[in-house]
Amino acid sequence: MQEKNTISNSTSFALASKAKDYFLLIKFTLSFMVVFSTVISYLLAPNITFSITKVLLLFAGGMLVTGAANAINQILEKDTDALMNRTAKRPIASGRMSVKEGWVFVFIAAVLGCSIMYSFSIEAALLSLFSLLLYGFVYTPLKKVNSIAVLMGAIPGALPCLIGWMASFEEGFPKNWTGGWILFAIQFLWQFPHFWAIAWVAHKDYSAAGFKLLPSDKGPTKFTALQTIMYSSMMIPVGVLPYFYHMSGITSMWICFGCNLFMVFVSIQLFRKMDVASAKKVMFSSYFYLMIVFFSLYADKVRL
Repeated sequence: MQEKNTISNSTSFALASKAKDYFLLIKFTLSFMVVFSTVISYLLAPNITFSITKVLLLFAGGMLVTGAANAINQILEKDTDALMNRTAKRPIASGRMSVKEGWVFVFIAAVLGCSIMYSFSIEAALLSLFSLLLYGFVYTPLKKVNSIAVLMGAIPGALPCLIGWMASFEEGFPKNWTGGWILFAIQFLWQFPHFWAIAWVAHKDYSAAGFKLLPSDKGPTKFTALQTIMYSSMMIPVGVLPYFYHMSGITSMWICFGCNLFMVFVSIQLFRKMDVASAKKVMFSSYFYLMIVFFSLYADKVRL
């Protein structure tokens, strides 16, 4: 009896460890944020009313596609991940999961994810596949070549907004892309202050692994901080577009405006102080920014 309990406990522990490795493989927290953007963008479409079934289905499809992209990233970067403290314990980098198992997961997750997206619209499915390939096979290897990788990565990073909007397309009805492109622009610009703040904080780790992610070859400089201010400032006019295109009301416009001003403020503080503490403020502010802005847009949605 004791032997059976020991075997059962060992099996449970092994399953729990494997599940944890898959959570790390898909970068669950990051993927959740990405899929959050997809779902909110879908719900912001004028012809869509809330359906828990549709939301859960879209969430599952988004998690599978995003998880596959993140798995490709970890497969291709297993050697460099092993060099950095914050990534050394990832399943493939640490050797707990084989590269072959990683690729099998990528294939299954990509097929299932794109199939779910196809159940919404063919445009959503095709764009999901394009985003996965761009992130996995263009952005990932480019990180070691030039800081333009951040620009390339910002495209698949913002495409979930457009994918979510396109998931609302219905056969036989006109397809208005404007709202999707506005949401894409918001998330596209947001990524620059967000990612450069992360790269600033983790500069030593990134440099040791050979990644070139800051706009200056000399690392965290005034030029990098100035770029952060510039992109944060560009978010201000883009943030009011949902109101002027009748996607959401005036309340959310002022909320977005206030959030954008705050992002400019913390970016200016980074320029003034040039320290890790200020970079962390930009980084954490950017996390809250996206949630507040997207939730306010949905809460204030103009319903036809």
